[in-house]
Amino acid sequence: MEKNPLNIGIVGLGTVGIGVVDFLTTNKDLITLRAGREIRISGICAKRKNKKRELNLSRFRWISDPLTLSNEQGIDVVVELIGGQNDPAKSIIEKSLLNKKHVVTANKALIAHHGHYLAILAEEQKVSLNFEAAVAGGIPIVKILKESLSGNDISRVYGVINGTCNYILTQMENHEQDYSKIFRDAQNLGFVEKDPSLDVGGIDSAHKISIIAALAFGSRINFDNVKIKGIESISLIDITSASAMGYRIKLLGLANKSTAGISQVVEPCLVPKESLFGKLDGGTNMVMVEGNFVEKTHYIGLGAGAGPTASSIVSDLIDIARGNISSSFGQRASELEISQHVSEDLSSSFYLRFLLTDKPGTLAKLAGILGKYGISINHMRQLRHQGENAPVLIVTHPTAKISLTSAIKEISKIEICKSDPVYIRIEDL
Repeated sequence: MEKNPLNIGIVGLGTVGIGVVDFLTTNKDLITLRAGREIRISGICAKRKNKKRELNLSRFRWISDPLTLSNEQGIDVVVELIGGQNDPAKSIIEKSLLNKKHVVTANKALIAHHGHYLAILAEEQKVSLNFEAAVAGGIPIVKILKESLSGNDISRVYGVINGTCNYILTQMENHEQDYSKIFRDAQNLGFVEKDPSLDVGGIDSAHKISIIAALAFGSRINFDNVKIKGIESISLIDITSASAMGYRIKLLGLANKSTAGISQVVEPCLVPKESLFGKLDGGTNMVMVEGNFVEKTHYIGLGAGAGPTASSIVSDLIDIARGNISSSFGQRASELEISQHVSEDLSSSFYLRFLLTDKPGTLAKLAGILGKYGISINHMRQLRHQGENAPVLIVTHPTAKISLTSAIKEISKIEICKSDPVYIRIEDL
């Protein structure tokens, strides 16, 4: 066993930072045995030293400036847990790498936007940039893609990778309450980011699917080409109607590779109730990977929280303690190229909801526009009137998304349409 400890500095002492301290303290002997050496906290740093926290941190050395911590000669690894895609997190990581310190981070936004540059910097300095905790909490999907499935030609990765959205959609269904009420409850419970669009707007899932796609397909991260649609437009009508048809609504991140290029999408989808995705409740995440030899494999677990996230961070620390220094994305970052982006346009059935004026000829006009774009109606249902208007639900036969969006755009402009139409892909996963 190595006599010299691995000395780490932790920047950020929120829920996850405190979770890491607790994890390293509680499982100290086991971690030392597995790592082959002690992993020692040699410095901690946060915005406020005297803030009341769940653990007594007085036994650890306080460093007031995170950039000073990045310079400390006695620290081997900087654990960045303050978040945010730019400074101060970016400068802390950049300076740590330039000082030949390993970095472990849970910062998916920063990796999605600056991961390629930082990975090249880590390679030049011959240190690690590890980010297992940035995607899917306690699910070790980064290591699975970098190591366990690295020999497979992976064609598709997809999953439920935002626990907040899954919680909101589950609660809407279980309590038969509309989005606005459940969203406020989730905010009060602290489940929603300060900027709600990161969660319910799909941006958090987009950060994660761009990282997963880069790892799976051996390409450079391309967050800007993720097509993003959140759950804000999902209503209780959609939840109950999906349930009546044997489906549940989930926010999915989907990435596909073909000979033409790579598509990356985040959007709500209807999935069969009895499917693996349909059975996911609350904050649980699941990622499915399709490879040419392994076929389909899936990974399920808690996607957030102090314990699961700390578990992934400590896993990265143990790798470094063992001397396992590998490329951040499974191959040299300097060799990764941005793949050709292609629009995700696999033929699918869609669920459509319209609020229409209830007068003669309305349905005929609607069906006529859909038919103009080659969209065939599988079945149609009209719900109880809302004054002079009526919600109309349609399920289409398989159609190209580009055709559907063109039809929706035209329908939304005519006088019979009284609110923005809602369309949701049906994925028979």
